[in-house]
Amino acid sequence: MLRERASVNGRLDAFKAITEGVEEIGVYLEMAAEEDGEDALGEAEQRLGEVEARVRDLEFQRMLGGEHDSSGAIITVNPGAGGLEAQDWAEMLLRMILRWAERRGYKTQVIEHTPGEGAGIKSSTVAIDGEYAYGYLRAEAGIHRLVRISPFDGQARRHTSFASVLVTPEIDEDIDIEVDEDDLRIDTYRSSGAGGQHVNKTDSAVRFTHIPTGIVVACQNERSQHKNRAMAMKILKSRLYELELEKQRQQKEELTGAKRDIDFGSQIRSYVLQPYRMVKDHRTGVEVGNTDAVLDGDLDKFIEAELLRRAGEPVEAEAGAE
Repeated sequence: MLRERASVNGRLDAFKAITEGVEEIGVYLEMAAEEDGEDALGEAEQRLGEVEARVRDLEFQRMLGGEHDSSGAIITVNPGAGGLEAQDWAEMLLRMILRWAERRGYKTQVIEHTPGEGAGIKSSTVAIDGEYAYGYLRAEAGIHRLVRISPFDGQARRHTSFASVLVTPEIDEDIDIEVDEDDLRIDTYRSSGAGGQHVNKTDSAVRFTHIPTGIVVACQNERSQHKNRAMAMKILKSRLYELELEKQRQQKEELTGAKRDIDFGSQIRSYVLQPYRMVKDHRTGVEVGNTDAVLDGDLDKFIEAELLRRAGEPVEAEAGAE
């Protein structure tokens, strides 16, 4: 109820901001006509861009009609095969998503983070709290491919790496998802950390293995084992819910991204840094030449194009290529 109320208030605030923006544009245009002032016209153009952006956000939110599209999201990033190179790419991918969330003003919380041996990460799970976080970020679920000159290769050879992004909705407490305790293997271990006075000296971290499905979730962010167990259970229920949705989607699709190997031919997007620079989404055909901006969280072009594709709307293949 509280989330629904916040969602409605958010839309009302957006409509109010659009109305005020249109009124301000009218004032600036009148000033420009009366004074023949370029400054007023420039202000009108700036406000028009802001209003158009807000209208575009509302249009895409209208397409996010799934039951949990307005909910927060739980993101898990894992490297594919490839050792240091893949682990480093997984960490770059995680940073990209977190920067996108930061740009939108979403809150993030690290739930589990396992550093790689030497570089990057072995896995990381992050909760992203914000309106329509799941609806937007489910467009990022799948395999991401990186091509670059590896910083870990002394011979400066080009390498191809893969990492996967799993996106599940943050399930409300009132949604009943039963988990039989007999189906769980529960392990406790010491949370990893940077050492020093902040290192956790107790076995407070928790790992759940759901035996029937093979789903493994872990939480080490909280110092209390009880809190970590509660968060791990929340994530497990989220994964089980997403698994059920995936079964329903499989009835309509022959193959889904969630079931593909983290390997060639299964990627949703390629990030090429060598011999040229280009990011291309293989689902929509959208290409962007500014790879640095994309890796710094500028994902809206790709997310919006994927939402349009799923809604059956035409997608513009070229989007901001530079």
